[in-house]
Amino acid sequence: MQRQRLTLDPIQETALLTLYARALDSKLPHPILGDTRSADLTEKIDYDFAKLKVKPSLICGTALRAKKLDQAVVNFLAGHPDAIVLDLGCGLDTRVFRCDPPTGVDWYDIDFPEIISLRPRFLPERSRLLGADLTTLGWLDALPRDRPAMIVAEGLLPFMPGDTFQQMTRALTTHFPAGELALNGYTRFAAWAMKYHPTIKTLGITAAQGFDNPHEPETWGAALALTDEQLLTRAPEVAYFPQPLRALTRLMSLNTGLSRQGTRTLRYRF
Repeated sequence: MQRQRLTLDPIQETALLTLYARALDSKLPHPILGDTRSADLTEKIDYDFAKLKVKPSLICGTALRAKKLDQAVVNFLAGHPDAIVLDLGCGLDTRVFRCDPPTGVDWYDIDFPEIISLRPRFLPERSRLLGADLTTLGWLDALPRDRPAMIVAEGLLPFMPGDTFQQMTRALTTHFPAGELALNGYTRFAAWAMKYHPTIKTLGITAAQGFDNPHEPETWGAALALTDEQLLTRAPEVAYFPQPLRALTRLMSLNTGLSRQGTRTLRYRF
């Protein structure tokens, strides 16, 4: 099998970072997400994944947050089988296959046009593909307005400059009549620290956005109401983390403030 070479800018290259983390998780003795499709996908791409220097903390954190966000989607669709799902900044994520939505659901995978153009090359057709710059709002015109929406924004917040994430959220909750927003909520410290992470430094990315109080998005003027905050240091899947990461994570779990600096997922109703 001949691997395919990709041409991506540093921000777009983060799609390969999370893809590789999910792939490595699937090869562990006790995978957390078990996304073997991602592992197969990495075998088709001509890229030096080793340069990303993906460590166990990133592998486990990426897999665990994806699992929790998948569950949020599945739970929402169980009560809204005619919903719309938006996977914002989807990259080469296989969430649509993992969640296996009912036939009445319209699933939109949305990312930069350069990323979206890759999906048909590597993944079977299962969703509607929309290439867009999420820092602008014109892309919303292509979406229906009359159905509930499940909006997923995994790993997106730190990479949207200024207040563009808040602007996008306001536009989304105005566009749709009702729904949920699920994301992994970076704190300000976590977002700041990302730019010093070896992998992010390798890609030359400067991360920016985060918020500490999970109720802060309720002040964005987007009609959001917090319904769930999961501190993933306290998730049962931590039992599958390798040592010494498992011991360190369990130590962090004893303190809510420290736990929020790690991975957390948040759900809001609108």
